[in-house]
Amino acid sequence: MPPSQITTAGKMNSDERARGWRTIRSVLPYLWSHEAPWVKRRVVLAMVMLVFAKVISVSTPFVYRAAVNTLSGDAAANPAWALGMGAVGITVAYGMARLMSVAFGELRDAIFVRVAQRALRHLALQTFTHMHRLSMRYHITRKTGGLSRIIERGVKGVEFLLRFMLFSVGPLILELTLVAIIFAVVFDWRYAAVVLVTIAAYIKFTFKVTEWRVSIRRAMNQADTAANQKAIDSLLNFETVKYFGAEKREAERYDESMKGYEAMAVKTGQSLATLNAGQTLIISIGLVAVMVMAAMEVQAGKLTVGDFVMVQAYMIQITMPLGFLGTVYREIRQSLVDMGEMFDLLQQQAEIEDKADAPVLNVKGGEVTFEDVTFHYDPTRPILKGISLRVPPGQTVALVGPSGSGKSTIGRLLFRFYDVTGGAIRIDGQDLRDVTQESLHDAIGVVPQDTVLFNDTIRYNIAYGRADASEEEIIAAAKAAKIHDFVISLPEGYDTAVGERGLKLSGGEKQRVGIARTILKNPPILLLDEATSALDTQTERDIQTSLKAMGKGRTVITIAHRLSTIADADRIIVLEKGEIVEEGRHEDLLMQRGRYASMWARQSAEEEEAEEQGAA
Repeated sequence: MPPSQITTAGKMNSDERARGWRTIRSVLPYLWSHEAPWVKRRVVLAMVMLVFAKVISVSTPFVYRAAVNTLSGDAAANPAWALGMGAVGITVAYGMARLMSVAFGELRDAIFVRVAQRALRHLALQTFTHMHRLSMRYHITRKTGGLSRIIERGVKGVEFLLRFMLFSVGPLILELTLVAIIFAVVFDWRYAAVVLVTIAAYIKFTFKVTEWRVSIRRAMNQADTAANQKAIDSLLNFETVKYFGAEKREAERYDESMKGYEAMAVKTGQSLATLNAGQTLIISIGLVAVMVMAAMEVQAGKLTVGDFVMVQAYMIQITMPLGFLGTVYREIRQSLVDMGEMFDLLQQQAEIEDKADAPVLNVKGGEVTFEDVTFHYDPTRPILKGISLRVPPGQTVALVGPSGSGKSTIGRLLFRFYDVTGGAIRIDGQDLRDVTQESLHDAIGVVPQDTVLFNDTIRYNIAYGRADASEEEIIAAAKAAKIHDFVISLPEGYDTAVGERGLKLSGGEKQRVGIARTILKNPPILLLDEATSALDTQTERDIQTSLKAMGKGRTVITIAHRLSTIADADRIIVLEKGEIVEEGRHEDLLMQRGRYASMWARQSAEEEEAEEQGAA
């Protein structure tokens, strides 16, 4: 597409411009940190090196002119500093000037690199920390692959933006201004006019085409994010893909996404060719114009051959930063787009936040109370409808009921993944909304239905329960969870890697690791969220022993699917459609011949049938 066909679609609108300035304002504090005085010193020193480099750079053509004048017999036209040096001396001075210009530039980069890397690290940490502060609702609606790509591109843009905002745009303007002044003073205002017109035309063309290219690049990023998300999603569900023989289907989905990326990448390459060709044409016209003017004046005896060469040297010298301007502007715009997406994440407000000066949770006995709790994800679909229950300290209360009755929601509310929409949840009389989330999470240990492990060693995953645990404490927790003997039977023992999400371990082994790290955490309140429902009957029975031992002396809330696992609970709560329909001990509920009794009879019959089939 030629420049004449560039539409306003590629231009920055007011929202994008405001977003870009917001990003710049967010990054600037990293250049002038009050917390780290050395950052200021390095920035100032880097700027001094920059000024030295530019002054020497714009002075170099004068040395070049003096050398040419000496060699061509026009030495009398040289300034006083060049007289007597001779052609060799001036040539050596020219080489030293070029060397010093480059040396100061490299020294500037070496000084500044620590500032840039510090900014990159702090922004990456800030983003990573913020993502963990966001609510469960946010994370279950976002795609992990796309999210990681946004953060990755945004963090990579930090160093580039810091470096080139400070060391490219301002210095480029300074250098071009100095060259224009030199042309006007040393030669003629017409030379300066040609240079200024060339620069203006070059900048206007570059900015206009670059705006068009940014819109293409944005579409390419979106296609890249979509393709990356499909790849990660497919690899995370490797087993499911295999179960359904869907390798070809997944490859086709991925390829379809890559087609979109390919099309945008081709457009990006074509637009770059358009930009480069246009820039070369404009610079060539300007170069030829001033060279023709200088040649005519040399023929007329007004300028020396050295002057002619100096004009050419300056034009070639400004060609390099002007060519760089296109790249810098394009990359700064792209960095602003990439970082804008990352800062959008930082602007995302956490749904669950601590109150100002919230105290830590003070757990005395571990009593958990639900007071007329209501909750909904969507106002049109209420999940809990006035739940009231009390879990006395040290007792075990089981929640049972059909799918969708609200059992797991109660667990999420207790851990404060969400806030109740009505009523209150209290621990030892303290409303969960009034205490810090960190202290609340420290007080509750969770064993979920499917324990997800980090792609690290068994030791690391058990020690995740308490980072400062000793080797003896880790082994004691593993023994309590009945997994120590299995671990030491492995060739690498506790240093055995468990694989992505723990896929190298069986379901029962993963659950035992999960139990071990919860034992190591040693919380006063325990939440078992269908901790054994995904296991076979024998493994479930084995793990139930570990769970019962772990629950001694703690307040335990068990969310159960198999009723046989909670028959000895101190109290059983039967939920249906977000309401408590029955509650009591196992024997009492069976005598009521209500919902619990019918659920028990059905499950007992299913288990007997399964045992008969197994025996057969």
